Amino acid sequence: MPEQPTAAQKKSAAKKTAVPKQAAAKKATVPAKKAAAKKTPAAQSPAAKATAKKAAPAKTTAKKAVEKKAVAKKTAPEPATAAKATAEKATAKKTAAKKTTAKKAPAKKAAATKATATKAVATKAVATKATTKKAVAKKATTAKAAATKATTTKATATKAATTKPPAKKAPTKKATAKKATAGKVSAGKASAGKVTAASAQTVPPEMEIAVSPAVGAADRDRLLDGTHHNPHSVLGAHPVPGGIAFRAFRPYALSVTVVAGEVRAELQDDGEGFFSGLLPLREVPEYRLLVEYEGTVLDTEDAYRFLPTLGDLDLHLIGEGRHEELWTALGAHPMTHQGVTGTRFSVWAPNALGVRVAGTFNFWDGTGHVMRSLGSSGVWELFLPDIGEGELYKFEITRPDGSKTMRADPLARRTEVPPATSSVITSSRYEWGDAEWLARRAQAPAHEAPFSVYEVHLPSWRPGLTYRQLAEQLPRYVKDLGFTHVELMPVAEHPFGGSWGYQVTGFYAPTARLGTPDDFRFLVDSLHQAGIGVLMDWVPAHFPRDDWALAEFDGRPLYEHADPLRAAHPDWGTLEFDYGRNEVRNFLVANALYWCEEFHIDGLRVDAVASMLYLDYSREPGQWTPNEHGGRENLDAVAFLQEMNATVYRRVPGVVTIAEESTAWDGVTRATHHKGPSGFGGLGFGLKWNMGWMHDSLQYMSHEPVYRKYHHGEMTFSMVYAYSENYVLPISHDEVVHGKGSLVSKMPGDWWQQRANHRAYLAFMWAHPGKQLLFMGQEFAQGAEWSEAHGPDWWLLDPGYGAEPEHRGVRDLVRDLNTVYRATPALWRLDTEPAGFEWVVGDAADDNVLAFLRLDPEGNPLLSVSNFAPVVRQDYRLGVPEDVPAWHEAVNTDAACYGGSDVTNPDPVKPEAQPWHGRPASIRLTLPPLSTVWLRPA
Repeated sequence: MPEQPTAAQKKSAAKKTAVPKQAAAKKATVPAKKAAAKKTPAAQSPAAKATAKKAAPAKTTAKKAVEKKAVAKKTAPEPATAAKATAEKATAKKTAAKKTTAKKAPAKKAAATKATATKAVATKAVATKATTKKAVAKKATTAKAAATKATTTKATATKAATTKPPAKKAPTKKATAKKATAGKVSAGKASAGKVTAASAQTVPPEMEIAVSPAVGAADRDRLLDGTHHNPHSVLGAHPVPGGIAFRAFRPYALSVTVVAGEVRAELQDDGEGFFSGLLPLREVPEYRLLVEYEGTVLDTEDAYRFLPTLGDLDLHLIGEGRHEELWTALGAHPMTHQGVTGTRFSVWAPNALGVRVAGTFNFWDGTGHVMRSLGSSGVWELFLPDIGEGELYKFEITRPDGSKTMRADPLARRTEVPPATSSVITSSRYEWGDAEWLARRAQAPAHEAPFSVYEVHLPSWRPGLTYRQLAEQLPRYVKDLGFTHVELMPVAEHPFGGSWGYQVTGFYAPTARLGTPDDFRFLVDSLHQAGIGVLMDWVPAHFPRDDWALAEFDGRPLYEHADPLRAAHPDWGTLEFDYGRNEVRNFLVANALYWCEEFHIDGLRVDAVASMLYLDYSREPGQWTPNEHGGRENLDAVAFLQEMNATVYRRVPGVVTIAEESTAWDGVTRATHHKGPSGFGGLGFGLKWNMGWMHDSLQYMSHEPVYRKYHHGEMTFSMVYAYSENYVLPISHDEVVHGKGSLVSKMPGDWWQQRANHRAYLAFMWAHPGKQLLFMGQEFAQGAEWSEAHGPDWWLLDPGYGAEPEHRGVRDLVRDLNTVYRATPALWRLDTEPAGFEWVVGDAADDNVLAFLRLDPEGNPLLSVSNFAPVVRQDYRLGVPEDVPAWHEAVNTDAACYGGSDVTNPDPVKPEAQPWHGRPASIRLTLPPLSTVWLRPA
């Protein structure tokens, strides 16, 4: 007969753990590991945090007995257990020590058999043959021992050591049975704790020598410092000898419990936010974590149990600089991964020692959200379950010198409203309604179609309006005036409003000042449905030095060039991109595609191209280094622009790219595979701003009429090079700010003459070969120069204002110019071919008169005559084609309805057989003062 428990044994009980008290089952104690054959006391860890060593016996996983009728009968300890075996946290209750005979016991008279308690669901269950497999519902009988109807759980008994004594003798406690409850259990370092499950897995023999599940000291330090490159290899669940080790890093948590099906195991608190435990499982289960904080319990997935969300192809393309949809790989993306909803964070930071995610979801403490490095790509990634749209975030980057910096996401698709700088998790649910527009826009290239552009600074066009409010007014206004396109000054996020958007920090996010990204989509969609194309200023030339944005992003020059002389932009105090680096070039090319594909932008006007093309741009000798050929061309920038244009035109049919390029660089709008005299292929743009025409023509108009004859060439010189590129004639924001005055204020004379010059100039511009661009406010002759603080002076169009008719008249002229322009192919069909233009008289400098013909492919003409003198010229003879029977005025800028003196040619003008200006016929016109007249065949 086995020894009866003494009084001391009955009184000894382990410290109770926090478990529910509702369960009616009793917990049967499993024999201790490696119990000595000669009744050697089993060594037991004195504290719950003791590390389990292979040679150190520890308490075994106890069974949780779940009885149907909540009646526990007497249990009989097997003789395989060591006498006086120690089991912590067990309370003795009606323990009847009866001798039971183990069937088929192992030979060699081992005092403790190698036994794995089986999972048995049966009535009258008794001890059966020791086995490592689960026994299902076997009815067995042993001599003199019987158990009442009970459902038992899995229990694991480790190998019994028959000869080797414990490696360390620790104070032991005599086994006492304790009430078992169905609550959570505590998984210590050396054991799985008190497992409460009806269907736990057993551990194969080769895994039975347990190891410590705790995070090692080196990994622990790196995780705390934020310099761990692969936290997923440490945290989460991992197979180890003895079962599955669970490790969690949850700063500020009071406890962490693993929940896998019906298994609940409280992990050991290892201090500093680390928790660990070893569960006797065969393989890693699906599990969740219950994380207890002060005042709350968080039920969540473990972020460190997920596979990477980026594949090898993504990483390969990023490294090659060829990921054309980079915005789908990097940034923050709400998604479902391995069946779990959450957000994938990824960022390129190859020089970082470590990267963590901080945001509103972790109270801006990224300590517990360490990202992993994906090989040699420089990309860091982390999937955070249960995190969704609207959360703010940044990346906490540990620099190579060990210092830390908080950075906004370079590929954030939404940002906070400036001056706040955080990135915002977002995804689009917008449903487009512009399919008809997209199908139609590719029917003709931009240089062979009408292209009249209204340039807008959205925040100041109607100050205070959001994207959706602008969508109610802007399309209607632009359509009424007849423009074919709007050009939006930079929409991408920028911290300083005074930069007008040209110092970008959020290249993938529309500015939050006016609404959400989907709100901006709504504006673009509304313009398209009104038949208006949308161009956008795009700034790949430079970026500001803000310490939360791109500058030295991961502690070293990354997006900017490593050479300080190459990196610093001398004019604006900004940094230039390193176009020679694959990933940087990819960042910009993909950004161009992003705006065209995600927001249906119809064209990109690329800012400051000249500053990109020349190494010595705004630099003195000694401040720049020649290229490999000894020249001043930035070969990396050339290659980038060629790649960008080729990629955009290949992927997005119907778009146009426009270069703001102020030099005589050869082949800006030539195809990239066609080499010019300089040996370079073309840059591949669709159109180029004609900065020379703009400068020369405004210079001419600024002179008093009496002096204009000395500057006549400034109005004609543009035709010398008009067909060298595909040009846009820009009167942009740059010409009406910083003391330059508005367009009408540049004109000489009194107010009447200023407006007359203004009208005549606009009609000359619309008739000149090239497309047109006019900045907001100039369409109604605003007198003050533009300010982003208050926008156009709309009050000038208030009917209550005395001079309102004069301003409204100019706007009416712009409407009529656009109407006639769009209806007259001669004004746009052959803009880039010499066959579309013929001088009638270009040398009448003394008269301040310019006259020319515009022709369409069928030879249909439009005659434009400008008189830039403040006098009426009666019977002014002009040579014309003889095959036109009569001409009539299509536009006269001196008409009374536009605010002019109403000197017109009301009747059709018939040609005379008198040769003039080298032509067989001529007409006599009355030329109004300071005016431009358009005539078409009657």
